[in-house]
Amino acid sequence: MRKINLLACLAIVLLGTTLLSAQATRTWVSGVGDDANPCSRTAPCKTFAGAISKTAPGGEIDALDPGGFGALTITKSITLDGGGGQVASVLVAGTNGIVVAGGATDVVIIRNIRLDGLLGNGSNSGNAGINGIRWISGKTLIIENCVIFGFNNNGIDIEKSDGVVGDASIINTTVENNAQSGIFSKNTANVAISIDRSTMVHNNWGVQVQDNTKASVRESNASNNFAIGFLAQAAAGGTNALLDITSSMSSHNAINGVQAGGNNGTSTVSLNNVSVFDNGQSFLVGINGTIQSFGNNFFTNAGTGSLTKNPPAPQ
Repeated sequence: MRKINLLACLAIVLLGTTLLSAQATRTWVSGVGDDANPCSRTAPCKTFAGAISKTAPGGEIDALDPGGFGALTITKSITLDGGGGQVASVLVAGTNGIVVAGGATDVVIIRNIRLDGLLGNGSNSGNAGINGIRWISGKTLIIENCVIFGFNNNGIDIEKSDGVVGDASIINTTVENNAQSGIFSKNTANVAISIDRSTMVHNNWGVQVQDNTKASVRESNASNNFAIGFLAQAAAGGTNALLDITSSMSSHNAINGVQAGGNNGTSTVSLNNVSVFDNGQSFLVGINGTIQSFGNNFFTNAGTGSLTKNPPAPQ
């Protein structure tokens, strides 16, 4: 009898321990939360880092109210949602805002979040954050309804080194006042990126795609950058950079509105219904580069190199 009771007690203890350590499919953060909490709706955590260990793979972390929720490294499928109509922010100095280092099948969604790198007035501050969102491994990254600004390197930095073919979607997002690129991509395996209804302004480069990147841009604006609006420039021989742009604008950039090539890899830009005006020059076609015009484009001060005109001819 005592043996049976002892076994029953041990089972109860183990069950209780399992329940206490179980991860939730949805957790919550709040500006007045505490990371010692279970991250429930009624007892939220303080930071994203505090909540992610209590969130199951494929789960979701939601912001209850405005707050600064801190830097985060993501190593599993997860959704971060800052909520609509409030300020859910990540403010960092000297580090990356959010690093996505997922597994080969992981999908990460980041939406409704503001990331501030503390880079003021367009100068390189030693106190500024490195990259806003940095993706180094995983299958899919979706960034939606975010504002990313003030970083010493890139607002969105896609540099997957895991050799896994991936895809990224950037939707309705503003990337501004970063010292390097608004959106940058250079990878060891092919990554397909779609950029929709987004704005890349007051960076050095608006959108810069390099090795093993094919990107499509629709209804977006890369203007008022200190160098180039849209740049496709694969660096390594044997790699490709492809950039297809439609129904978009590149204006008031100091050097070029659109550039293809200028390095060892093959680089191609295709344009349809794109306005390119009031830049240092509209186009630059460098070594190993091609710019294809599929018509309905408006540009001034065409620039250096030749456009490959595919029917219908540009208007």
